[in-house]
Amino acid sequence: MRDLFDINRITGFIIGDAQAERAVPPTGFTARLTVFAAAVMAFLAVFALALSVSAGRLSERWANELAQSATVRISAPAGQMQAQTEAALAVLETTPGIASARVLSDGEQRKLLEPWFGPDMPLDALPIPQLIEIVEADVGLDAEALRLRLLGEVPGAVLDDHSRWRKPLAAAAGRLSFLGWFSIVLIFAVMGAMITLAANAALAANAKVITVMRLVGAKDSYIASAFVRRFTLRSLTGAAVGMVLGVIAVVLMPAGGGEAGFLSDLGFQGASWLWPLVIPLLAGGVAFGATQAAARRTLKELR
Repeated sequence: MRDLFDINRITGFIIGDAQAERAVPPTGFTARLTVFAAAVMAFLAVFALALSVSAGRLSERWANELAQSATVRISAPAGQMQAQTEAALAVLETTPGIASARVLSDGEQRKLLEPWFGPDMPLDALPIPQLIEIVEADVGLDAEALRLRLLGEVPGAVLDDHSRWRKPLAAAAGRLSFLGWFSIVLIFAVMGAMITLAANAALAANAKVITVMRLVGAKDSYIASAFVRRFTLRSLTGAAVGMVLGVIAVVLMPAGGGEAGFLSDLGFQGASWLWPLVIPLLAGGVAFGATQAAARRTLKELR
């Protein structure tokens, strides 16, 4: 019986009451303002949500990739470079927590330096250190113990476990994710304020109609329900349109590639594409609460 009662209430809310809705203007400034505000805010919410989801994904990717790798940099005279490289490899092969160690080729090191020196720079004339790439095992690497061992056996070797890069990058991505969620909160707060203004204007403009309805026995809850229903459905409609337009705009953005930046990777992946569907529901909830509060307050003032 309770479920049937809830279904009847939902059905009645959707269908509405023609008599009560005479107090609510079907068109006009307030109607357009509500739909427009909901559509614009939903459109912006899609991008804020995409930013938050992408930043969270980026933070996790950076943390995982940098946490599983390290680099040994060997700086030595040309005559000693080969010997120190072999000594460093011998140390790494016997160090617990290292899955593999590989000496980067001259071509790989040249590619790493191209963004700073350009492709035409004669790198052969520069004293470039030798790099050894380390892939850590699942058990993890004791970086401090390895540094001490390299210091004693290979004086020209320096270990970089990327901790100085990993933590700031992960923290920055985490702040971007937080700013995205905080922006969503602000967007819906502004939406609630706009809907409240529109509902107050509609109630004030129909004060005479509301007075007549009270004279024939209509209760304030009966009149308020008509305003709440109309503004909630308008907000749902506007937010649905804005959400669809926002998703289309995100889809049309350039896809992330191997060397693409963060902005080109902005968007949703996998199950995160379901997140935008929540935006119209949130907009409807905000409109319901804002209109309910505005209707009760304004109806008291019109007594």
